[in-house]
Amino acid sequence: MHLGGPAALLIGHAKAGNIRIDLSDPILNETLRVLRDKFGWSGDMLHDVHGKLDMLANRVTPTETLAIIEEDPDDNRILECAAAARSDFIVSEDKDLLRRGKFGNPRIVSIGDFVKLALTQGPAQ
Repeated sequence: MHLGGPAALLIGHAKAGNIRIDLSDPILNETLRVLRDKFGWSGDMLHDVHGKLDMLANRVTPTETLAIIEEDPDDNRILECAAAARSDFIVSEDKDLLRRGKFGNPRIVSIGDFVKLALTQGPAQ
């Protein structure tokens, strides 16, 4: 797996301990499904990324089920994870999530905006 640009920057900051990436089982399962079904990733590639995400991410077990985003109900798993993790940001390229702009305390931003807001200038108040 090779990531470039802002995504690679996020991974680097997570490895350095500068940011925390929160992940729940439903998000991991959906990510692996998309990589397999839409991008044709092989079993070996999926196994590799699964292991890397397990080592890198903070695993969260959401305690509530949300039904806020009707356009794509799977996006609710992201909100559930953010709520359980008490996240400051939800970083996504998903248009339905980005349209919300905020979910409780967490701001919903694109990867590029997160890099500008949190990694370049420091956390927004």
